[in-house]
Amino acid sequence: MWAELHPLRLHDARFADSTEALTGHNVVMATARPQVVAHRGSSADKAEHTLGAYVAALDEGADALECDVRLTADGHLVCVHDRDLRRTAHQRRLISSMELSELEQLDVATWKHPWADLDDEAPDVDKELNSVLTLRRLFQTVADYNRPVELAIETKHPTRYAGLVERRLVELLDGFGWAGADSPARVMSFSWVALRRVRRIAPDLALVYLMDSPLAWSSAKPFSEPGWIAGPGIELLRKHPDLVRRIRKSGTEVHVWTVNNQADLDLCLELDVGAVITDRPGAMLGYLDA
Repeated sequence: MWAELHPLRLHDARFADSTEALTGHNVVMATARPQVVAHRGSSADKAEHTLGAYVAALDEGADALECDVRLTADGHLVCVHDRDLRRTAHQRRLISSMELSELEQLDVATWKHPWADLDDEAPDVDKELNSVLTLRRLFQTVADYNRPVELAIETKHPTRYAGLVERRLVELLDGFGWAGADSPARVMSFSWVALRRVRRIAPDLALVYLMDSPLAWSSAKPFSEPGWIAGPGIELLRKHPDLVRRIRKSGTEVHVWTVNNQADLDLCLELDVGAVITDRPGAMLGYLDA
């Protein structure tokens, strides 16, 4: 069903000779426009990784949702970027040292708009929209939504739990029936070791190797496997567009983070990028549909 409905699961005729036959694994090929992926939700306006940010992104029409995941002390995957909570909840404790019940007591949204509580006309906010979000809750939101939505899930490393993060992630995906070739999810990491772990336990999941260095792709090549998607940052595109041209010429898909303005989006279009990860999904869709 996902292959039928989602634009990035459709093969563009321009690349008909370089699809699955190239790798043996499902490859996300580019179409007329790149997939718009909401980076931590609609995080330009809403507190990142909250349910409120993801609901806003869905309302804006995002094709996919991006999240970072970490493992709590009691084994739950939560959507959090940083190792600790100093930035988002003024707490110095590490995510990995806290249980989910402790995290659920924290407000992880007020930092985004610290003066909002002084606005007498502001509507009451549902606490669930501003609390730490479990990956299971995000999955359920996507599963229940009224149109197909994909997921781009980044596992964060280094972590004290090492490969347990990927194992728990695949177990959760499998519980939703999303660990196979028709999954709406893909797994991303700056760690090629983490991606190889995922490939061993869920060989049909799409994988994205994130990179912020021009040498990263070639350095990881001896350890990578066929079908990996290249995931450069936008600064890498600006400074080394020829690198991306070479990667695309080889038939490899490219997903770029974090694309927040029209100039960067135009560069991605010029370089035939398959997905743009953005804090401003509504704005990027507006540019593309104009």
